Amino acid sequence: MKYSTVLFLAFFSFILGCDKKTPSEKIESVSTDHHLEKSTAKTDSVFKTKKVYVPVYSDIYQRTRNDRTLLTSTLSIHNTSETDTLYISRLDYYNTEGKLVRKYIESTIFLNTFETLEYVVDEEDKTGGSGANFIIEWYGNEKLNPIFQAVMIGGLGNKSFSFTTDGVEVY
Repeated sequence: MKYSTVLFLAFFSFILGCDKKTPSEKIESVSTDHHLEKSTAKTDSVFKTKKVYVPVYSDIYQRTRNDRTLLTSTLSIHNTSETDTLYISRLDYYNTEGKLVRKYIESTIFLNTFETLEYVVDEEDKTGGSGANFIIEWYGNEKLNPIFQAVMIGGLGNKSFSFTTDGVEVY
């Protein structure tokens, strides 16, 4: 009996002693991949910057306004060019109220030909809400036609679902 009590207390202490991270601690909010050299930034001004709005959903309503299903959202940025580099100068995440939640990059990044970058908003991250969105500013050769999409995935009971949204250019 004493042996099982000691084991139980040791196990309980171990569980309580584990460092459980909160969703905000797990999120790497600023990407360091694909950063440009400072000397390259001088040539950036020859391109016209465009802006894209991509809706994403951190959660959706289920049955009632107070019953929500949390979703994982993935933003994908595709450079569709076979010859030209795509440059991203801003990648910001906003919540339903239009308030900035997170900046994903601090300086201009690039995507090589046919490259895709993805940014994930974890299911436990409730900061965006049902009307979250990304704003992306990009530039490159005039012929560039990148694709900006989001995929949301979630589940209700034993059923899973997913859906996509496309970015639209805004001015």
